[in-house]
Amino acid sequence: MDRFEAMTVFVAIAEAGSLSAAARKLEQPLATVSRKLTLLEAQLKTRLIARSTRRLELTDAGRDYLEASRQILEQVDEAERAAAGAYARPHGRLVISAPVVFGRLHLLPVVVEFLREFPDVDVRLIQADRVVNLLEEHVDLALRIGELADSGLIATKVGEIRRVCCASPAYLAAYGRPEAPADLARHACISFEGLMSSGRWVFPSETVEIHSRLTVTTADAAIAAAQMGLGVARVLSYQVAEAVQAGALERLLPAHEPAPVPVSLIYSGQGRLPMKCRAFLDYAAPRLRERLQGQA
Repeated sequence: MDRFEAMTVFVAIAEAGSLSAAARKLEQPLATVSRKLTLLEAQLKTRLIARSTRRLELTDAGRDYLEASRQILEQVDEAERAAAGAYARPHGRLVISAPVVFGRLHLLPVVVEFLREFPDVDVRLIQADRVVNLLEEHVDLALRIGELADSGLIATKVGEIRRVCCASPAYLAAYGRPEAPADLARHACISFEGLMSSGRWVFPSETVEIHSRLTVTTADAAIAAAQMGLGVARVLSYQVAEAVQAGALERLLPAHEPAPVPVSLIYSGQGRLPMKCRAFLDYAAPRLRERLQGQA
């Protein structure tokens, strides 16, 4: 069986949710579609779809193969259009990852504008406070905060941010304002697990042993707890910019903040960059730079 045809059939089944719906979409007999799926699974020596009487569910291998198939089919289609000399607008499914708060505050508005401008592109936005492996998780582009290791990834810098300490005016009125990092040892602290240790905070001049009254796994939770007056939180500058501007939080220890770190859009340096990725980079980079101006 032709490999590209097999991928096309499998993608149709996964997107349609049933063999019969995929058969109608492909205008092929149901028995033919079912046979092609069986042959593909036999060729790969793994089950891609778990069949039940009610619905079809992708296995872990099926989910990975679906993302890979989509990317391959889009690249083949793009290559054929280019070879034929046809003008092609960016099209296909674009997978982007970003930290949770950054995605909500800055990337999502840009993605929505981009989708209005490019109707033939669909986006899957993965928001996660962890380092996403682009190749293993089939991610086209990622928003990465921090210095990048030499990993074969290509980066487009869109801004800078830094770690900051903050607390609510009510907390500071009740417990006083820390004037040096060492003062934090006498304060209730709120730690964001994805950013730092819950037992010690590192500053350019010293490392401080702190007492984390609350340790959370998202920046949103740390910021909310700080606004409720629980204690001093340490997060990233862009995450609290709105709260600081509104007077709900105050930045602390500005003279002791570490140097800013870059914010970059990154992608794999392997192979030719698909048109949909180039279109998003060209569209998003200047808009993100404008949004991040003065955030460090």
